[in-house]
Amino acid sequence: MITILHLITGLETGGAQRMLYHVASHTDRSRFRPVVVSMTGPDAMGPPIEAEGVPLRSLGLRRGMPDPRGLLRLIRLLREFRPAILQTWLYHADLLGLAARPFAPSTRLLWNIRCTDMASNSGLVKLLARCSGVPDAVVVNAEAGQRYHQAQGYRPKRWVTIPNGIDTSSFRPDPEARRRGRAELGIPDDVVAILLPARYHPMKDHATFLAAAALASRQADLRFACAGAGCDPANRELTGAITTHRIGDRVQLLGERRDLAMLYPAFDIVTLSSAYGEGFPNVLGEAMACAVPCVATDIGDAALIIGDTGIIVPPRDPPALAEGWGRLAELAPEGRTELGTKARARIVERYDIDQIVPRFEALYEEIAGTGAATERRRVNEVH
Repeated sequence: MITILHLITGLETGGAQRMLYHVASHTDRSRFRPVVVSMTGPDAMGPPIEAEGVPLRSLGLRRGMPDPRGLLRLIRLLREFRPAILQTWLYHADLLGLAARPFAPSTRLLWNIRCTDMASNSGLVKLLARCSGVPDAVVVNAEAGQRYHQAQGYRPKRWVTIPNGIDTSSFRPDPEARRRGRAELGIPDDVVAILLPARYHPMKDHATFLAAAALASRQADLRFACAGAGCDPANRELTGAITTHRIGDRVQLLGERRDLAMLYPAFDIVTLSSAYGEGFPNVLGEAMACAVPCVATDIGDAALIIGDTGIIVPPRDPPALAEGWGRLAELAPEGRTELGTKARARIVERYDIDQIVPRFEALYEEIAGTGAATERRRVNEVH
């Protein structure tokens, strides 16, 4: 039995957190024992992880507050669980895992990169780049992520690309969810509705989304919705921008939603307006699995994911984004259905979770086997 200790910065709702949940919950328990450790608290994704029978621990750290006690707590957990592999998720976890490794010399270390250019972490990225030869491998979920980090000076022993996986049994076409969702949101059947599923954050570039919505609304009768943390009427910055663009009757703010598999089918187009930072945007794969065509900015691996089933536009370009929506909106419903069918087939073929998790398992077995062989050689040399 190979024990994998997954260390992540936090378990709030996000792409990395959802992928960690999938890896931990789908891992073959007859061969692997997953353990999840959050540097902060259990947050939104903690309970679902525990519900899958995966041990969950928290280091109890506060965001933005360096605390050496976090390292001591992690060392204690490494001694408690004695994992063959410490798999870290996101930059701060990579750094903490690096600091803890000398205290668990028989544990192999894998870093995990889930983004591209995150300017707010530039200093940390430079530090990690200098140390990138220490881990046994660096996992990336996007080809764009590897290219970016190589340009920043990352020189690991080994790169391993494993894209995010989509649970296509949960994210699937659902005519009843479409009917119910549009009724709840008050969207007429004959009106094209566009969803931006993204937390309110500069990288998601809601400013471009709203500017594009204002432009597109001049050409067609469209409806828009934003779903994600911070996308609610209490966000004065967001509501102020909607008022400035005079599209208050066109845009709904849905807040953070835990029912995305039921929400996507209610829309005709799912979009992503991100300006930077994306690696493998989960929401594109999820929406496509629900047979909803996508329009996205050319950030991370978005173009690779969408292929010929949707539209890619330049980032920070409202007219281009509005034009992309317009092209899909002008199609007859049958045309969007055909694109959506192709989109789902692409996800099932390339990114189904049941194809992706075995790639993690194969890596873990290989790395754990290498570690065991090294330890046996060390013991033999001592004796």
